[in-house]
Amino acid sequence: MSQIPANNPALKSWVEVPSNSDFPIQNLPFGVVKSENLPPHVASRIGNKVIDLKTLHVLGYLENLPFELSDFDTDSLNPMMKKGKKAVRDLRNRLSKLFDSNQPDLQKNEQHVVQVLIPVENVKMCMPVQIGDYTDFYSSREHATNVGMMFRDPANALLPNWLWLPVGYHGRSSSIIISGEPVTRPKGQIKPNPEEPPIFAACRNLDFELETAFITFDGKPLGESISTAEAEDFIFGMVLLNDWSARDIQTWEYVPLGPFLAKNFASSISPWIVTLDALQPFKVDGPKQEPEVLSYLKYEGQLSYDIQLEVFIEPENGEETKICTSNFKYMYWNMAQQLAHHTVNGCNIRCGDLLGSGTISGPTPDSYGSMLELSWKGTKPLKMNDGTERKFIQDGDNVIMRGFSLKDGVRIGFGEVSGKILPAKN
Repeated sequence: MSQIPANNPALKSWVEVPSNSDFPIQNLPFGVVKSENLPPHVASRIGNKVIDLKTLHVLGYLENLPFELSDFDTDSLNPMMKKGKKAVRDLRNRLSKLFDSNQPDLQKNEQHVVQVLIPVENVKMCMPVQIGDYTDFYSSREHATNVGMMFRDPANALLPNWLWLPVGYHGRSSSIIISGEPVTRPKGQIKPNPEEPPIFAACRNLDFELETAFITFDGKPLGESISTAEAEDFIFGMVLLNDWSARDIQTWEYVPLGPFLAKNFASSISPWIVTLDALQPFKVDGPKQEPEVLSYLKYEGQLSYDIQLEVFIEPENGEETKICTSNFKYMYWNMAQQLAHHTVNGCNIRCGDLLGSGTISGPTPDSYGSMLELSWKGTKPLKMNDGTERKFIQDGDNVIMRGFSLKDGVRIGFGEVSGKILPAKN
């Protein structure tokens, strides 16, 4: 891939960007915002300012790009994404040029600047995409091994198929929510005593799962496949994903067809979609895959990404405690392999589909991506800064995930995804 102009680490913006910001001029993510005076519309972000793309279009700054006003004057990114990878790349490059400190076109027109740039605290983030289908993978070897050791034979922690294919399941898209929306503790069947029948109760072992997710452009028609070499052309960008999990409900229900009530009550995503283009400078080698994968899963080059991930628990009326630091680069199966496997049977991917990474755990105990692993099934409680302990997530806890990449002095981040747990309803 040739150098993308918007990724140039030397770029500086005429918009003030705090030194530790996730959103320098090299990021320019996409999202949907609204305010008291404005209905939902498409936006980007630089520093602590939201870039109103609808207004930019009206003022004529997006001429000679394949977008219409209706692509931005809408409540989702889907119409914009329908224009495809090249169009979105050209749009991001145009934004980069407009906000470059060496470019006077926009910065010299103060009346336009005031209309285009909105303080981030003056808007509310909306769900950025109309998500059609949601697939969640299980692609961290460390996570799968830990779970296998806890619940099965430690000597054979990985199931026989795990090193041969990216295991996935079809999730529930209707309950995907935006960061900041609270999550009600789920209820279902649990089996506290192996010797007795199950009971109906509120989940007692509520967990987070540290994940990322990628969002797709339109794929190929039903019956055709996307290769690993083509896969990134069909990926729009990435978000942080907290795929909440009711461990006790899942333990009882998941055999033989997998998670159901344990997963479909809520999954939270971060509101700004960081384009895959913006993440290109952070590509790294992935883990060595043995045994050698089958032909359709083989790939060339670097398809893993160095994205540092952190999880915090903020008790009600308390301060944050960092409980986990992991990294997306640990993933055994990369996004291109996941998309190739998903479509190898002819399954059609559509614009706005969401594909989750699966829990991202690293090689050390402080890099495990779930409470199940961090507390080792509740046997090693975590100490909070306020002196309390956690085996799993309690009512009132706010779980916060943050992620960013850092290289050559450029930090590209996702902001955060957070969700507070409300008590189960009667």
